[in-house]
Amino acid sequence: MNASPATTEPKSVVARRSGSTTRQVLLASTIGSAIEWYDFYLYSTASVLIIGPLFFPGSSTTATMLATFATYAAGFVARPLGGVVIGHFGDRVGRKNMLALTLLVMGLATFLVGVLPTYEQAGILAPALLVTLRILQGIGIGGEWGGAVLMSAEYAPPGRKGLWTAFPAAGFPLGLLGSTAVIELVLRMPERQLHAWGWRLPFLASIALVVLGVVVRRKVAESPEYVRAKRTTAVSALPVREVLRHTPGKVVRGALAALGLAVIVSTFTVQLFTAASAGQQHTARSVLLLGLAVGALAEALMLPVCGALSDRWGRRPVILSGYAVCALVAVPAPYWLASGEPWLVVMTFVLAMGAGHAAVYGAFASFLVEMFPVQQRYSALAVTYQVGATIASFSPLVATAVAGSEKATFPGILIMIGCLALASAAVAGSRPGAGDGTAAQEPSP
Repeated sequence: MNASPATTEPKSVVARRSGSTTRQVLLASTIGSAIEWYDFYLYSTASVLIIGPLFFPGSSTTATMLATFATYAAGFVARPLGGVVIGHFGDRVGRKNMLALTLLVMGLATFLVGVLPTYEQAGILAPALLVTLRILQGIGIGGEWGGAVLMSAEYAPPGRKGLWTAFPAAGFPLGLLGSTAVIELVLRMPERQLHAWGWRLPFLASIALVVLGVVVRRKVAESPEYVRAKRTTAVSALPVREVLRHTPGKVVRGALAALGLAVIVSTFTVQLFTAASAGQQHTARSVLLLGLAVGALAEALMLPVCGALSDRWGRRPVILSGYAVCALVAVPAPYWLASGEPWLVVMTFVLAMGAGHAAVYGAFASFLVEMFPVQQRYSALAVTYQVGATIASFSPLVATAVAGSEKATFPGILIMIGCLALASAAVAGSRPGAGDGTAAQEPSP
């Protein structure tokens, strides 16, 4: 009888093939995640600086900003829906195909924003269409995050989940950096051309990135951990129901931890950024964009470091230290950002994003992955992460409504610190073996 190829291949060949596959997984997860976050946060930055008045002309700046923040939140409201639907099929039929689908949904929605008529051209239909596309973006990103980190986590060697899941997590700051840089470029256009057609260019250009991402992701093999688990254990007809029925405490803790993670972004990159840029000239706005870009780059570089530290020290200490840093930086942040001093603005975003948020995000994915069994992970991550992120997305809207001015920052900071306190209690209260880097091993097939 002939030996199978698996038994006759030299170990060095198998090792090289395995190494090549794992590099492809990390590359596909990171690139795809970066493209999706570029699309998602392109709207956030553009809405604050350019397109808000084009779609929501109002009698006051505050009214326009409230409408803009509401549309920003609409994208997050759709995220749990996208997470549950995409997560369901990700648990039922596999991670790989769902990742290509989320990229297509997000990319198409972003491209269509670039061809929308403005309020002046189409009246109330314009903001209605914008909200609809923002919801589609939310559905896409809702299914993206869980799949990207799961592919990396389930390919990761033992004891390296924190490091490996930090790479797709780096897609967030890379996408934020890319969208910020592109907005800065179009802001250099003459104002008439900018508002006539220039604002559309970043949205239209995203379609090329989406094609690249889909091609890269289609070449990746399915998660081996998922394939092994599916061979030995039947997948529930409705995985999200099993998650909510059997692990409600973990779902609540995960959602609160995600609330703390996401409120940092909503506060620093949306509300405080908006307050500092309100009424400013192009030069001052450029300083803010520079600070945000440097902070995003610092986070992209620090995420693998923080992920590796969570493998060594545990998830909880790293996450809690990140919450603490962001709470401390939030107090002087409004004054530093409003100062117009480049070094103060850059320092604010580097501390908040490159240190605080990087610590939380670098350990967060593995914290959640280790809480749930393989057969329900996609759905579980969708429920926990997306629910927390959705609640956090309303913080700029609520803070501005309470303050009655887009320039007031005190309510937003209080909201953020309160959310971080809840998140810290949830993370600190998680039991050993549940998101601390020492999770119990899955049963062997």
